[in-house]
Amino acid sequence: MLKHPPKTVIAGPVGRLDTIVVAPETPPSGIAVICHPNPLQGGTHSNKVVQTAAKALSQMGYVCYCPNLRGVGESEGLHDHGVGEVDDVLAVVAHARSLHGDLPLALAGFSFGGFVAARARERVTSDKLLLMGVAVGKYAIPTPPVPADTLVIHGEKDEVIPLSAVLDWARPQALPVIVFPGTGHFFHGRLVPLAQTIQRCW
Repeated sequence: MLKHPPKTVIAGPVGRLDTIVVAPETPPSGIAVICHPNPLQGGTHSNKVVQTAAKALSQMGYVCYCPNLRGVGESEGLHDHGVGEVDDVLAVVAHARSLHGDLPLALAGFSFGGFVAARARERVTSDKLLLMGVAVGKYAIPTPPVPADTLVIHGEKDEVIPLSAVLDWARPQALPVIVFPGTGHFFHGRLVPLAQTIQRCW
């Protein structure tokens, strides 16, 4: 886990976005934007699941941007329950592309961040989508359908987003879900297998 990852400030639609950047050791072969869990429950870009995904993807050549979305930490604006946050993600994507060109794009998120990433995918084409503990059925806006190759990972014993809710969302899409047996929402004690699963199934 990165203890002091480098940070940058990105101009968002309602002000600056405080962003952690996890870069690969080689010139990047892709861009990933990874969204954090619900800030009303303490979620930020330093969340362990977010940083685990960033480390895993950076080892695969992605330069990873982990923004604090609006109203979180040092980012400006007010929390918007997954609406304005989509615009924040698109601003981070635009910033990354201005630096790295038109590299393959991955969108990812944990919990609330997965909900935001899935909604952002409706407005920007990404080559990959990673949803971990995705917050299905938690917000007034439904979680949209996603591409067939989306990587969905969920804990069997998730106490925040029941696995049954995710399966009910995935079933009409014939969308596979990778289930971590006996695992709760925050993947406690399962972060290394989470990273390995992301890399193996990517």
